[in-house]
This record gives sequence, structure tokens and C-alpha cells, in this order.
Amino acid sequence: MPAQPNIILIVADNLGWGELGCYGGGALRGAPTPHLDQLASEGLLLQNFNVESDCVPTRSALMTGRHPIRTGCLQSVPPGLPQGLRRDEITLAQQLSEQGYATAHFGKWHLGDIPGRYPSDRGFDLWYGIPRTTDESQFTASVGFDPTVAEIPHIMQGERGGPSTPVQVYDLAARRGIDAELVRRSQDFMRARAGAGQPFFLYLPLVHMHFPTLPHPDFAGRTGVGDFADSLVEMDHRVGQIMQTVDELGLREDTVFVFCSDNGPEFRKPYRGTAGPWTGTYHTAMEGSLRVPFIIRWPGRIAAGQVSNEMVHVTDLFTTLSRIGGAAAPVDRPIDGLDQLDFFTGARETSPREGFLFYIKNDLRAVKWRHWKLHFYWEPEVNEGKGKLESPYLFNLQQDPKEETDVLIFNTWVLGPALKMVQAFHQSCAAHPNTPPGAPDPA
Repeated sequence: MPAQPNIILIVADNLGWGELGCYGGGALRGAPTPHLDQLASEGLLLQNFNVESDCVPTRSALMTGRHPIRTGCLQSVPPGLPQGLRRDEITLAQQLSEQGYATAHFGKWHLGDIPGRYPSDRGFDLWYGIPRTTDESQFTASVGFDPTVAEIPHIMQGERGGPSTPVQVYDLAARRGIDAELVRRSQDFMRARAGAGQPFFLYLPLVHMHFPTLPHPDFAGRTGVGDFADSLVEMDHRVGQIMQTVDELGLREDTVFVFCSDNGPEFRKPYRGTAGPWTGTYHTAMEGSLRVPFIIRWPGRIAAGQVSNEMVHVTDLFTTLSRIGGAAAPVDRPIDGLDQLDFFTGARETSPREGFLFYIKNDLRAVKWRHWKLHFYWEPEVNEGKGKLESPYLFNLQQDPKEETDVLIFNTWVLGPALKMVQAFHQSCAAHPNTPPGAPDPA
């Protein structure tokens, strides 16, 4: 394996499986996505890449390789309340930094908003972006907003070894322009590191397509189909800018380029997106929540033009990207992520992953195993659930991708392997107790 390739990881926010052209959307949605379609044609596109239920748990799983039930990062928390990864968690940025990588975070963090838990405290050399969620950009325009009881949101920045400080108020105008600024800073970072000959890890968690889904002024009205389509076109353009910079710097062959989403589409109108053939949105345990776009390009190592329905989970990125950067996975704690490098590069035909557990907050909602999905709760639409099921629902996702027909009574044999996964995970949690949400850092 070539020594220490650059790693670019772009994570879209609330982007559904069915939005991009290479996933059956794009022009069909009134928003062509030529740059992401090109990226997919140059690498591997996964149809069965799975994430957690929403922003915080997915980002914690990505950064630690551990399910969020272990780390206590279960949900978005308002400013001023305890949140984020404890400092004894090991992040992907720390893994790569210790191998000599220059590391930068430009975008949405959502894993801690107090000194000691900002990106520049957790393995990144520098960062710029928002510490929490982008719906806070609506605060100052909200009727009745009271800054004496609710913190005014800010875009922030920081460097390793120093404090993280506010840059500007994060309001609706700033929300429209933030992705352009994130990309500009990313380009500057790549140029500086390429000039220094140092391998880099660029983590670019974009704000699009999170609500309020508002395009940059240069893209407003571009599609004639509304703000959502305009924003999707802008997002594709921003990824294209990064792709172009990689080529201008002559880094294409030496760069692992990953694009994915943190969860399925938003459920609120008018910002609701589409999960293509799958049912559901984020904040549910339906496939429309779990499955999101994933593209990886690494010329000479990952063959172009591949499409696979093999199962991969977001925790796997921690383990796989650590290996690519020369870092071994930690051995002093359970790591849920599996090493997918041999599958990505074709050294093995199938993913080593057969399944995973899916929690929403503290509740085990579902288990995926091979092509089966076992639901312990039933909530196909947010806030419209039946609660915990006395008899679980089982779906064969190949025969029934929309999860419409429970077939447990005909396939009770599936309970065996599925519940063995649950038992093994619970035993692991008993041996290595989970961190409760809001837990302080260890002394």
C-alpha cells in the first residue's frame, strides 16, 4: 500500500439515498449532480452503506468507530447543556495526527461545544465551522427569540493548543454562505499541505442539505425548482471544487476521496428529501434512515465504475481510514468498526460485515443481518409509532425493500443469528460499561 495517501472525507447533512443522479435522483429531482456522478464513476458506489439515526450519533460513530450507545452521544442537545465526546474517546483525527498527518475540520462538528471538546482539542490542527446544528441559524430571526436565555449561535474557529473563538453570528445570511467559505478554507489547507509535502486529512462536513435548506445567493433560482434543488446543485458544485483542486495540485493518485451522508432525509416539509426506493426518513429505524449515499475513489487501488450492495457501516470508516493512514485500531476498548480496506480494493469479494444493531437514543430499535431486518419497535414515520412490539417485525429487504410485509412467522430461524448479535453486544457493554449522556470528562 502506498505510504500515507491524503484522505478527504466529505459528509453531507441530511442527504437522502435517492437525491444524487448516481442514485437515481439528480436531474429527476430538478437538480443535476454531475460532479458527484463523475466521482461515483471513478470509484466504488455503495448501495448498502448504513449510518445512525441522526447527526450526533453518526458523527460520533464516524469519529470513534464505536456505536453511540457506548459513547453517550445519542442525540442533538441544545447549547448550554452537557454534550459531546468525552476526552477519553479516541478520534479518527487523533489516529491520523499521530501518524504525521496534517488534520483540518471545516464544517459542522456537533461533538462538543466546551473547551477541551472542540475539534482543535480532539486531534485537528485547525478548524472552522459550527459547533452544533445548523437549524440554530434561524434563532435570531425567530419571533420572540430572547438572547438572555438562549445563546446566540456563532461560527467558530480554533487551532491546536489554543482556544476556540467566535468568528461571526450564525444567522440566515451566514447559513447561505457557509459552505462556500468551508470549501475556500479547505482549498487553502490542501494547497498549503501539498506545498509542504505533508499528507493531510481533510474532514469537510458540509451544511447542505440540512434545514433551513437555503442556497448561496449565486445559486438561488438556479434550477427553477426551489430552494432545495438549488441547494443540491450548490452542494454538488462544492464537491466539484474540491475535486478540481485535488487535480490542480496533482494529488488525484495519492488521495483517498470519500463522500457520504450522515443520515437519511429530513422529515419536515418543505425540506423533506427522498430516500429513493426505501421507506422512511432520519429519526426512524427504516431503511430510508439507515441507508445513505457513499462513494469512495482511490485511483490505482479501488477499481472505477463499481456498484455494490454489500453491507458497510459508518463505524467501519474509523477502522478502515485508520489503517489507510498507518494507524492500528485501539485495543483497550470495544471498536465496532470493521476494516473494509480489502473489500474496497477487491482483495476480498465481500464485506466482512454481516449485520449491526441500530439504536435510537437508548432503545434498540432494529437489527440488520444479511438481507433481513428485525424491528423491535415500529415507527415508519417520526412521532407516529406503535411503540415496542410484543412480536417483532421481520422483513426480507431484497424481496420487500419498502418493509411492508412482516414475514417473521415463516422465518423464525432468523431470530437465532440476530439475537446472538444482540447478546454479544450486550455482553460487550457489560464488560466495558457505556458512557452515559452528558458525562463529564474523566479527571
